[in-house]
Amino acid sequence: MTARRGEVVRQAVLAAALAELAERGYADLSVEHVAVRAGVHKTTVYRRWPDRESLLTDAVLEQAAGDFAIPDTGDVDGDLAVGLRALVAWLTGPTGRPLVAMLRSDAGRLPAVVQARRRFLAARAQVLARRLASAVEAGQVPAGTRPDVFLATLVAPVYLDLLVLDRDPAPEDCDRWAKVALAAARAHLLA
Repeated sequence: MTARRGEVVRQAVLAAALAELAERGYADLSVEHVAVRAGVHKTTVYRRWPDRESLLTDAVLEQAAGDFAIPDTGDVDGDLAVGLRALVAWLTGPTGRPLVAMLRSDAGRLPAVVQARRRFLAARAQVLARRLASAVEAGQVPAGTRPDVFLATLVAPVYLDLLVLDRDPAPEDCDRWAKVALAAARAHLLA
């Protein structure tokens, strides 16, 4: 019973952290506010997470883990466009937008945030690797296409728009970027 109660508390704190991030932004987020929102004492939060950065990274990563999928309908061109649109929708949505703002700020250099960003991208690389393996098997993408290089080619324009140009990518941008990444793969440039 204790483990279940512990998991219920953990989920409540993570949900409260995301709600606080969306409502207040990173700069005004505090562990105390998260604790109040979750209905727990702040020592309960600090027992599991030593600081707000580790709390936020766990919250964002856990929520994001289930939010990224690339369908496998047999049409890799369409599937990648749909997957990229979904990623952009998440990054520009209520959870992702404060995360992008946090990455733009000094918080983006904190060790916990850097580590979280690596885990975030590694999880997406695994999803993409599975989809690319299916596309290779179907003859839609050449064998030897490296998932890590493909992912960088696919998402670099997204992060350029969000982090450097401060602009939300449009759905047609996602479609174009998916076509560019696939064209590069098919030209054997991503091996």
